[in-house]
Amino acid sequence: MNNDAGFSIVELLIAMGITVCVMGSALSIVSGVQLGFASEGERADMQQRLRVATDAVSKDLLMAGAGAFQGARAGPLDFFLASVVPWRQGSLGLDPAGTFKTDTLTVVYVPPATAAQTTVRQSVPAQSGSVSLNIDAGCPPNDPLCGFAAGMDVMVYDETGSYDTFRITSAQAGLLQLQHTMVDTPQWYAPGATIVEAASHTYYLKADAATDTYQLMRYDGVSSDAAVVDHVVGLTFEYFGESVPPLLLKPVTEPTGPWTTYGPRPPPRDVQPTTYPAGENCAFQLDATTLQPVPRLAALGDGTTTLVKLSQTQLTDGPWCPDRANPHRYDVDLLRIRKIAVTLRVEAALAALRGPAGVLFSHGGTSRAGNRWLPDQEVRFEVAPRNLNVGR
Repeated sequence: MNNDAGFSIVELLIAMGITVCVMGSALSIVSGVQLGFASEGERADMQQRLRVATDAVSKDLLMAGAGAFQGARAGPLDFFLASVVPWRQGSLGLDPAGTFKTDTLTVVYVPPATAAQTTVRQSVPAQSGSVSLNIDAGCPPNDPLCGFAAGMDVMVYDETGSYDTFRITSAQAGLLQLQHTMVDTPQWYAPGATIVEAASHTYYLKADAATDTYQLMRYDGVSSDAAVVDHVVGLTFEYFGESVPPLLLKPVTEPTGPWTTYGPRPPPRDVQPTTYPAGENCAFQLDATTLQPVPRLAALGDGTTTLVKLSQTQLTDGPWCPDRANPHRYDVDLLRIRKIAVTLRVEAALAALRGPAGVLFSHGGTSRAGNRWLPDQEVRFEVAPRNLNVGR
């Protein structure tokens, strides 16, 4: 060129090419950093959701089976009733008796150190009404209500394997007004049946594909369902139980228990409180030769103390407690439960961080670039409730 001022077209093209390459590299780095910020924040949120869900479920499961600590029926609830069942229990949306759901569990227990535990003075129907109380040993001094108060959730149970839950609507002068929080039945509890403060919590998976809502839910057994954690896409409960059938520890005529290794004690030989023959119940029958109570259940597995995984069939085929005719019946094998395994799975809240549905994603997202994927996270843990393992 005769004139050195300015640039040639070739030089401009080369300069522009270099600039575009540098800018593209810079933008790709910035994009990756932005994606990293988004994915790492969401990854931490997923782990936090798993921690919250695990903590909520495990705390209630650890309390499963906690029973009264005073009176003739003191001891874990599995001496009297099933405190862990694989269905929704309560007054709203309850499942039919004998239901088995892998993603639903109800746990019942008596809160620790509650003073509200005594016996009823009059017969109590399995429906809303009023009841007067006995002031048994252990009730707070000078308290005609023995620690019971309005708004408290309570449970009434006896030695037949029967139980019903209620909420106290008013309490005064030794008389409780009870709102029945289970389906009304013809069941009656005789004077002397135990009444205690009780908690009933149901955990289940709420899955609504139409609104893209997946939540771990908790139901209080009366009127309130609350979301515990969002974007939970998997919930499974597995049950492990005692392989040895229940055994009688002392004569049924003894005034205080425990009378059995687990399960309700059989009635006296000439008493028939349920549809089972006189002297028998869901856990024990009379030997045809000796007329002594023997286990109705068979040994599982190798018959040792090793826990056995309980199948759906085993937990839904009977024998039934308190008996087959009771609308609130439950399989006697539920009394075997000693450990519950829980599997929880959560997904990324942002669809842009989820790829196609498959092994990595329970529900697909919008991303088609593998470097943008944040796979579902899953945790499995086991809880052996201390109150269901007394004596093991």
